[in-house]
Amino acid sequence: MASSIIPWEILDLVSNILDPKTLALASCVSKTWCTTMSSDHLWEQPCTTTFPSLSHLRTTTVPPLPYNRLFGIGHTATKRRQQAPSNPKITLENLIFIITINNSNSPPITIIKPGSSLSLDPKSLFRFDIDVRDHEKWLKFEVLDETKVTWNVVSKGYESVFTMMNCKGKGSFVSGSDGWFSAELPAAGCCCAASCGGSSGMMADMKLVMREEGKKMVVERISVGVMSILSWRYVCVDDGLRYLQHFLQPCNSSNSL
Repeated sequence: MASSIIPWEILDLVSNILDPKTLALASCVSKTWCTTMSSDHLWEQPCTTTFPSLSHLRTTTVPPLPYNRLFGIGHTATKRRQQAPSNPKITLENLIFIITINNSNSPPITIIKPGSSLSLDPKSLFRFDIDVRDHEKWLKFEVLDETKVTWNVVSKGYESVFTMMNCKGKGSFVSGSDGWFSAELPAAGCCCAASCGGSSGMMADMKLVMREEGKKMVVERISVGVMSILSWRYVCVDDGLRYLQHFLQPCNSSNSL
């Protein structure tokens, strides 16, 4: 009975006309096929042509990374970039914004704003303006250079809270300019992100829009949002919600306090 094993020379000849997808599938047939179909001389041209920026990674290991491995890394990265992000698991209606400002000259003052009452930005950016002109208590607050702000986002039902910022302002309130506050946000993904020093590439942003009331400056409007550090633009609402859900959604752990 004739042997059914295909000589490696034939495999090598055939493999030279196969595309990367077929080569990858053929390498799963057997150990012999895997060795033949994974040869560097077959994968070098597809790899350096499709993913030229990855070529330098080949020399970072001993022995050098095989070209089929580099092609696989590049292919996986490309597929991930093309995948549409998942929808956030929380909505603005699930959130409550709690903003407190204080200084040595006035008692702390707080505004509680349900996410359902926030006006959406026309471009669907995670940026919200909160008008406080109708709040009598804000007229009694005299804004000074040493004014501090705290912005907490609380889940509906007060099951969890995430502090977006807790800091002093930048700029002179006394001169009549608006007050600007910012804080870099920690990396999302784990409960210890705030203490491990990781960065999310985003920052929380707050602006106190001022107006003159008699001889003192008072707050007229508060603007809050989340900005990308790389583009220096406000992120979209969905990106802001995807970030917050890492900190506000209940943990899956069965441990209780």
